[in-house]
Amino acid sequence: MTQQHPITPPPHLIEQWMQDHSTKYGLARKAAQWGADQELEACCALMELSDSNARDFLQSARRPKPPSLKEQALTALEGYMTGKTILTKDSLDTIRRALEQLDD
Repeated sequence: MTQQHPITPPPHLIEQWMQDHSTKYGLARKAAQWGADQELEACCALMELSDSNARDFLQSARRPKPPSLKEQALTALEGYMTGKTILTKDSLDTIRRALEQLDD
């Protein structure tokens, strides 16, 4: 008798993913992300048993939030000002979008 792995998506999720993704690559990426998220949640649940701060640390270390638009703009500008990078069209667009969000 075979035993199902604890991180196996339920059939209804697989069906939904197959409808949502037109390529095998997209489906595989979605399944891999789901499995990784399940593993992270299992680890976080174990961490809660030992230290409540450990769960937050693990969560933020393994799933960091992307930098805000302001942080991205400051990084681009700082790189330019220190001579580490040049201002590209993308970095100028980021700086422009960040400035547009400022109140007048």
